[in-house]
Amino acid sequence: MDARSPNSEPTRVTKLVARGGEPVVFELSAGDRCRIVDPEGQQAGLLLASAEGAFGAAALPPLAEGAEGHSAAVAALAARGADPARFEGFRIASEDGAPGAAVDFEAKAPVTLALIPEGGAMAPDEQTPPTDLKIEIETSAPAKGVAPAPLASPKLDLRIDAATASAYLVKAGDYIQIIDVDGRQCSDFLAFDAAALSQGEEFGLDPTVTRTLMATANPGPGLHSKYFDARLKPLVEIVRDTVGRHDAFLLACNSKYYEDMGYPGHDNCTDNFNRALQPYGIKPKAGWPAINFFYNTTVGADDKITMDEPWSRPGDYVLLRALTDLVCASSSCTDDIDPANGWSPTDIHVRVYDASENFSRGIAHRMTPDSEPRLTRESGFHPRTAALTRKFVEYRGFWLADCYSDEGPIAEYWACRERAAIMDLSPLRKFEVIGPDAEALMQLAVTRDMKKLAVNQVVYTAMCYEHGGMIDDGTVFRIGQDNFRWICGEDYCGVHLRELAARHGLKVWVKTATDQLHNVGVQGPKSREILDGIVATPPAEPTVAELKWFRFTVGRLSGIPVVVSRTGYTGELGYEVFCHPSRATEVWDAIMQAGEPHGIKPLGLLALDMVRIEAGLAFSGYEFCDQTDPFEAGIGFSVPKDKTDPYVGSEALKRRRETPSKKLVGLEVLSNEAIGHGDCVHVGRAQIGVVTSATRSPILGKTIALARLDVTYAELGTKLEIGKLDGQQKRIAATVVGFPHYDPTKSRVRA
Repeated sequence: MDARSPNSEPTRVTKLVARGGEPVVFELSAGDRCRIVDPEGQQAGLLLASAEGAFGAAALPPLAEGAEGHSAAVAALAARGADPARFEGFRIASEDGAPGAAVDFEAKAPVTLALIPEGGAMAPDEQTPPTDLKIEIETSAPAKGVAPAPLASPKLDLRIDAATASAYLVKAGDYIQIIDVDGRQCSDFLAFDAAALSQGEEFGLDPTVTRTLMATANPGPGLHSKYFDARLKPLVEIVRDTVGRHDAFLLACNSKYYEDMGYPGHDNCTDNFNRALQPYGIKPKAGWPAINFFYNTTVGADDKITMDEPWSRPGDYVLLRALTDLVCASSSCTDDIDPANGWSPTDIHVRVYDASENFSRGIAHRMTPDSEPRLTRESGFHPRTAALTRKFVEYRGFWLADCYSDEGPIAEYWACRERAAIMDLSPLRKFEVIGPDAEALMQLAVTRDMKKLAVNQVVYTAMCYEHGGMIDDGTVFRIGQDNFRWICGEDYCGVHLRELAARHGLKVWVKTATDQLHNVGVQGPKSREILDGIVATPPAEPTVAELKWFRFTVGRLSGIPVVVSRTGYTGELGYEVFCHPSRATEVWDAIMQAGEPHGIKPLGLLALDMVRIEAGLAFSGYEFCDQTDPFEAGIGFSVPKDKTDPYVGSEALKRRRETPSKKLVGLEVLSNEAIGHGDCVHVGRAQIGVVTSATRSPILGKTIALARLDVTYAELGTKLEIGKLDGQQKRIAATVVGFPHYDPTKSRVRA
C-alpha cells in the first residue's frame, strides 16, 4: 500500500478474508485505500461495487459478461439494500498470478463492495480449489476505539468506557457479545437470575460451582459450555470464543488489592459493579467473584497463580447465551498498575442479539499470529454424525465426535478390530502442490525421496525444521509428474511450503484444498469387501480389491466422484475415501448401507486413540513436536539414509541419527491403574523419560504405553517405573517392549 509520511495521522487497518468461493461484503468511505492480496496465487476474484465510478476511471479492469460468482456477489450486495441497476463489476486478479500478488485502489466516494474468489466445487481428483483472498482496508479514521461490525442487528449496543462498569437486562435465549475493542483489555462479567431477584433472592454466577460441574478451569463452546449459580442451575452458556484464555479463579479487582499494592483510593471493578448494580437491589460486596473474560492467568505446578497481558486482539469477543432472564453487568477493568490490561485500560463493547438469531458454535483458530481468526466448522459428514451423538469436541478447527451415544468407544473399538468402522477425518489439512517445480519443492520439504514416488503412490513422511525438529507428519500423494497432494494435520505447512518455494525461486503453487476435500476412514477386516462393492473405477485405474498398501485410485462411489487410498491410522486393513463436502452425506449413507450386513459402526476419537496407540502410530503434540526429531518420535524409518538430495533439516538429522539421545519405546505396564500422556518415567530417583501415549488395550488385556526415554534405558526388557502423584511417592512398574504392541509385523494392514 502507499507509504504515508512520518508526520501523517495514524490510520486504522481493517483485515478481512474472502473464503474461496464465498462472497464477503464490506464498505469503503471516500479516501479509504484497499488492497486485495492473493496469498496462494492463481486465484481470480470478482469485485462488485454498489455504485459506478467509485474508484475513478480505469482503476481496475472491468468484469467480463457472465463471470463465475457474479450472481452470488449480486445477491450479497442486494441483501445490503444496494440497487443492482447501479452495480459495477471488476476482475481483481489474474489466474496465473504469483503467490502474494496484490491489487491496490482508493475509493473516490462511499461504496459497498462484494468480493468473491472465483471457483466452484473441486472434484477429488482435481487440483483447482478456490482459495482465499485477503482484504486490507486503510482508513484515516481513528486507529482505536472502533468496534467490529455487529454479528446481526443488536437489541442493545452498549459502550463501556475504560475503567467503568455497566449493568443491563437480558432475556432468556438472547445472546450477549462482549468485545475487547482495542485488544489486551479484561472484562469482568456478572449475571444474576432476574426472577429470583424479583423474589428478593440473589443467585449469581458461581465460578467454583462452574469449575466443579464442567470439570474445566473455563467452560468453552461445545458440550461443556455452561456457567452455573450456587443452586447448580445454569445461567449462561458460551457459544463462541475467539480468545481461549480467561480467568475463573480470582475476584474482580477491588480496593484492598490496590491498597496492598500501594495505590489507596484507586478505581476498581468491584466498586464500579456495586454502583452499577445498586438500582437492581443487589447487595454490594468487598470483592466480586466474577468471570474475568480475557484475563490471562495461569495456575503453575507450584500452585502459584500468575498473570500476564491478555491474549485478546482488537475485536476479539466471547458470545454467550442467556439460559434464563438475567441482570448482567460487565466492566472494563481499571487495572493500570500491572500487565493485566496491557498497562492501559481501554473500552469494552457489549451487544445483545435476539434469541431468534442462529449463531454457529466455535472457537477461533489462527494459522499464524497475524492471521484472521476462523471459527470451528462442521465437516460435510456432520449432519450424519450429529444425528448419532452430542459428544463433540473441538479438534483442529472442526467439530468431531468423541464417541457415539448408542454403545460407546469400546463397541466402536471392537467394530474396527473385528469388522469395520467409519470415522470422520475431514480436519486433515490438504494442500495441492502443482507446477513444474512441484517435485523439487517436495524434495526440499520432506524427509522421503520424492524422486522414487510413482504416480498413484502414497508415502508417509516427516516435515522438519532446519534443526531437525518436526513441523508435522503426513502423507504425500503423487497425482502426476508435476502434481502432488500433501495431507497432514497442521495448517502452517502451507505457509512453510510457500515460503520455501519463494526462498529457492521455484515455480510452484501450494493451494489449500481442506474445504474442498473431506474424507472418512473405512477401517477393519471387512473394509475391502464393503468398498469394493460400491466403488467403480475406470479401466486404467486399480479397483479397490486390487489396490495395494499406500496406493490410491480414482473412481465413483455409488456414482459420487471419490479418491480412495489404502491408508489409515488404526493398524487394520483400511481405506480413506475423499469427496467434495457437498456430497459427503451421500458418501456416508452409501458406506453405512453397504457396511450394515458386515456390522460397520461409526468410530469416534476415543476409540481411534486406542487403536492408534496399539498400532504404535505417532500423534502430533504427543509423540512429536518441534523439539522432537523423527527418530525420537519413533518414525526414523521415514528418514532414509539413501536420500542424497539436501532437504530442510537434513544435516541436523544426520547428526541426530549418529548421536541419538532419546528413543521412543513401547511399555508394558504391570498394573491396571490409569497411565497417561506426560507421566514421568524413572529408574530409581532419576527421571529418564516421559509417557507420550497410553491406553488400556481391550484386545491385549493390559495397559500399554509409548514413551520417550534416554537411550541408556531403551533396551528391550529394561525394568522401569512410571511416577504418579509427585513422581516419587507412587510408582507403577513397567517393562520396555517393542512396538507396535498390536500386530508388530503389520500383517493385517498389509493383507
